[in-house]
Order: sequence, then structure tokens, then C-alpha cells
Amino acid sequence: MTLEQIRSRVLVAAHELQGRQLRGEAVTVLAVHSVNPYTGRSSLGDPRIPGAIDTYAYEDFQSPGSAERGQRPLPEIEVFQAKARAWGLMRTGTIVVYDADRSMTAARAWWVLKWAGLPDVRVLDGGLPAWLAAGLPTAAHASKPKPSEIVLSPGHMPEFGAEDAQRFVHEGVLLDARIRPNYIGGPAQPGAAPRGHIPGAISAPAPDNVTDYGNFTDAATLQEMYAALGADGSKPVGVYCGAGMSAAHTVLALASIGIRASMYPGSWSEWIYDPARPVARGARPYDISTNSRQDRGVTK
Repeated sequence: MTLEQIRSRVLVAAHELQGRQLRGEAVTVLAVHSVNPYTGRSSLGDPRIPGAIDTYAYEDFQSPGSAERGQRPLPEIEVFQAKARAWGLMRTGTIVVYDADRSMTAARAWWVLKWAGLPDVRVLDGGLPAWLAAGLPTAAHASKPKPSEIVLSPGHMPEFGAEDAQRFVHEGVLLDARIRPNYIGGPAQPGAAPRGHIPGAISAPAPDNVTDYGNFTDAATLQEMYAALGADGSKPVGVYCGAGMSAAHTVLALASIGIRASMYPGSWSEWIYDPARPVARGARPYDISTNSRQDRGVTK
């Protein structure tokens, strides 16, 4: 299978999606809405791809957060199944998800849908900006789907927990998908959670997966980028981030070049719940912190 064929199994271009719609193929489009954390702007005011069904990134594709499970635990399957039925999802046909910001929330939706057993889920490469840049038509309102009776089950995507993190460090590669300042860490406020990374994890910021325009970068560049980090398909790959959003983006990017990676759903927000878990700081994988854990009375 060529790289182009591998990429097309997880990503779809704007013109290709429109072509499939015009041909009457079985394609369900989900718009993944969220509020931009930097501007406070909601994507609900954006135009929609014709036929798109509204979904909500921080409500539909996670459970309520908790200290022990992290900020964005996976949804309860019964709850998610009810949502999937309301969206009219079927096992036949293709599900395409998109957002308006570099596919960050769409990637989480892609991962959860695949985890729940949907066989053919893809992300619109470049999201809504790519659709608009191509001059394709839009709709002012969301589609109202006919409910389905789909039955879902969890566990169809590889995942791991805190107890397995070091296995990837020693037997494969553990990637930290957060931006580098969060990986490196820094002083934490008194009583606040420590900053840094899981010892042995390698910094691989998810924003590097895309171009300035928000499209995923070309396959050859992604291959070279991840091979340089040890993720070349020859050994197991695990990915985590802050709370399971950027990690899903990196799992998607790796899937687009044929590398299967496991995700830590709880990620850093779960890792730091247990004060016995070590924290590394600095730009190197094994720089062990000398302050945050000691400030909390923890012996490393």
C-alpha cells in the first residue's frame, strides 16, 4: 500500500469529500464544535459543511473530569452510544469529522469513534478552513439526522495507563504531544500540580503535525520527523499529552503514515494525581525534578 493510500484511510481532502457527497455515497459528516480557549470564540457561529451534524468536543467525546481519572476521561460507552444513535451513525459508510482549528478536537472525536467500534472514520484534512479556502458551498444550519439503533463497544483502539508508560520507554518510544514549554516544565505555584513530563518521554509537539494552513503535513516529512524520534514502525509507540486531546492528534498523524500508536487517555492530568509517580523537568527525557515533588513531601 502506498503512503497516499494509507493517508487516505484516515484523512480526506475537501474536494474528495464534496465529490463523495455529490455522488450520493454513504457519508456522515460531524462538525466538532468547541470554544477557542485563547479567544473565547465558539465555533457554533461558523458556517457548516452541507449535511453536517453538530457535536461538541468537550461534552460528547469525554466524561466529566476527575483528579484520579484526568481532565478528559473516555466517555461511558452507554452514554456515547446514545449520542451516536441520535447522530444517526451506522457501521456502513464513512464518517468524516472536522473542526475549525487544525483538527485538534476532530482528532479526539476520530479516536473516540474508532475506540467505540466505528470502522471507517476519517478527518477532513485542514478542517473547515480548507473547505472554505476551496470555495465549496456551506450551510447556515446543522442537519437533523434520522436516529439509528447502532450498538457500540469500547476498546477498539490501543490505549494504555500510567502503569504501562515505562514499558514504552524501555521497549519502544513514549511521545509527549504537548508543546515544549509544558514538557520542559517550570516553577509551579505552591500547592499546584507539578509541571514537566513522564521520565523517558520524548517531546513531540502535536502542532508540528500540521502546516501553517492547518492541513496535515506531507507523509514524507511526517515519516522523517517521527523516525528521528524513534517512531519508525519498528517498535511500540505510546503517546500522551495533557488530557488526551493532542495525543489523539499525534496518533492520527502516525496512522496517516502507517504507524499504529497507543494513547494514554488520562495523560499528564492523570499521571500527576499520584504523588508517587516521578516527574522529569527540562528539555531532556530524564532530567528529574528537584523541587516540585519534594515541595509536596514526596521522596523520589
